[in-house]
Amino acid sequence: MKITVLDGYGMNPGDMSWSPLEQLGQLTVYDRTAPSEILSRAAGSEALLTNKTVLTAETLRSLPDLKYIGVLATGYNVVDIPAARELGIVVTNIPAYSTDSVAQMVFAHLLAITVRAEHYTAENRRGRWSECPDFCYWDNPLHELAGKTFGIVGLGNIGQAVSRIALAFGMKVKAYTSKSPDSLPAGVSKAGLDELFATSDIVSLHCPLTDSTRHMVDARRLAGMKPTAILINTGRGPLIDEHALAEALDSGRIHAAGLDVLSTEPPAADNPLLKARNCFITPHLGWATREARERLMQIAADNLRGFIAGDIRNNVAR
Repeated sequence: MKITVLDGYGMNPGDMSWSPLEQLGQLTVYDRTAPSEILSRAAGSEALLTNKTVLTAETLRSLPDLKYIGVLATGYNVVDIPAARELGIVVTNIPAYSTDSVAQMVFAHLLAITVRAEHYTAENRRGRWSECPDFCYWDNPLHELAGKTFGIVGLGNIGQAVSRIALAFGMKVKAYTSKSPDSLPAGVSKAGLDELFATSDIVSLHCPLTDSTRHMVDARRLAGMKPTAILINTGRGPLIDEHALAEALDSGRIHAAGLDVLSTEPPAADNPLLKARNCFITPHLGWATREARERLMQIAADNLRGFIAGDIRNNVAR
């Protein structure tokens, strides 16, 4: 089987082996593929693997040998699924490979905001502690997480992992979810969306991006949050109206935001959140721990191996 990876650098920038996929056929890996290069690089391939390279209906119809597409991520909006279904092309994704890594990133942001360890490290390297007349100093408010209310929007695999960590910190956990109250994990209570935003000290977003959730965090909802509240987004950038959030941060309507995703990635240089007050931004790396990427590689290989054997798994084009 001729297997082509169109944009392998994101998953494997060189610190892992491609051997799980090399065992399954003739493998060619490209770090990145521009739209104008897709057809020439994919020509003759029976299996294509893509992370962010978009495969349109027109592209799929121009690849008569293509039988399988493996999306190297959980989301699969980069592939025209109706066209793939029409052409009989199997499309698989990688579910739940980064749950623990993303949950960890939520609390990396929360602790960065509430403790500011990196800030004090930088200050001390400049000599501030050495010059301090007292045995300690602080210039940001310090608060315990225990007893605070942690609101979770979406209680899937990642949302549930986040809830367990929040509970371990001694926080009260509320969730906006379609699950019934009696099916929620112990210690988690159900709340309406506006109630959750209005009463939570921290709100963390873990819902899918749909027409109904796009810009769910808008000016109205931000205005209803506590002025001391912290917003965290490790889900999808367009869940937030970024201009509204920047304004809310700069005006002090909410205290801080921790973001691992933005509406456009990489962001435009004039994205207002890049310079907004108390806005902590990481470059979409919650999924990218070595352990999560190794799982991603193995599941990608298992998906393709299953397809070859006639045991199709994680098929999103049924």
